[in-house]
Amino acid sequence: MKSGADFSDLRTRIISALALVFVGLALVWVGGDAFGVLLVIAAGLLGWETSRMHASPVLINYVFGLLLAAVVLAAMFLPVLWAVVLAVLLLGAVFLGHNRPVAVLLAAVAITVGCYTLQILRSDFGIGWTLWLLVVVVASDVGGYFAGKMIGGPKILPRISPKKTWSGTVGGWVLAALVGGLAYLSGLGGAGIILLSVVVAIAAQIGDLLESAMKRRAGVKDSSNLIPGHGGLWDRFDGTIGAACALGLVLALGGAGALGLG
Repeated sequence: MKSGADFSDLRTRIISALALVFVGLALVWVGGDAFGVLLVIAAGLLGWETSRMHASPVLINYVFGLLLAAVVLAAMFLPVLWAVVLAVLLLGAVFLGHNRPVAVLLAAVAITVGCYTLQILRSDFGIGWTLWLLVVVVASDVGGYFAGKMIGGPKILPRISPKKTWSGTVGGWVLAALVGGLAYLSGLGGAGIILLSVVVAIAAQIGDLLESAMKRRAGVKDSSNLIPGHGGLWDRFDGTIGAACALGLVLALGGAGALGLG
C-alpha cells in the first residue's frame, strides 16, 4: 500500500464527476432531437478546441468548429450526400493552417464517430444503455484515481501523463467490470456486458491518454478555458469520446448481440 497518499485534489475530482453525471443524466433524459443538437454543439466546441491547440489562425478555429458541427449534424439528420460534401470541406480545413494536420484529422474523426454513436445509442438502444456507457466511463476514472493514489507503482506512460500508473489503470478496469456486473444482474444485457464494460473502460483510458498527448505536443495544460477551473470540453469528455468510438466499432462489426447489447 502506498503511504501518505495525496488526496488534495479529491474534492475537485468529485465535483467534476458529479457534474459529469448530472449533465449526462440530463442529456440522456431529454433524448430525441434535442439530445442530438446538444451533441452537435459539443462536437463544434471540441473541434474549436482541437483547432486552437494546433497553432491555426483564430478564424480557422471557428470555421473548423462550425464545419465539424455541421458534419455531425448531417450524419445524424440529413441525407448522406450532405455529410460527404461537408466532410470534404472539413478535410480542406484540416490542412489549412494547422501545424499537425494528421492529429487534427484523427481528432475530428473521433469526435464525429463518438457523437454519432452516442446519438445512435440513445435513439436505438434507449436510456439504460446510454446511462451504462456514461457510468462505466466515470467508474473507470474514479477507480483509476483511487487505485493509483492508494497503491501507486510504475507509471504507464510518464512522458505523456506523469500521474497515471498501472495500478490505476487496472483499478479502472475492475470498477468498470463491477458496473458491468451490476448491469447484467439488473437485466440490462447478457453476461457479455461485463466484458464490454472493460473494453469501454480501456477505450476511455486510451482517449484520455491521446488527449494528454495532444495537449503535451501543443504545449498547453488545458484544451481551453471553457469550463472555469476545469479546462475545456476535451479535458472532461476525452474518455467519453474514446469509449463511444469503441462502442461504435463494436456496433459496426455486428458484435452487439454477442456482447449483450440490445
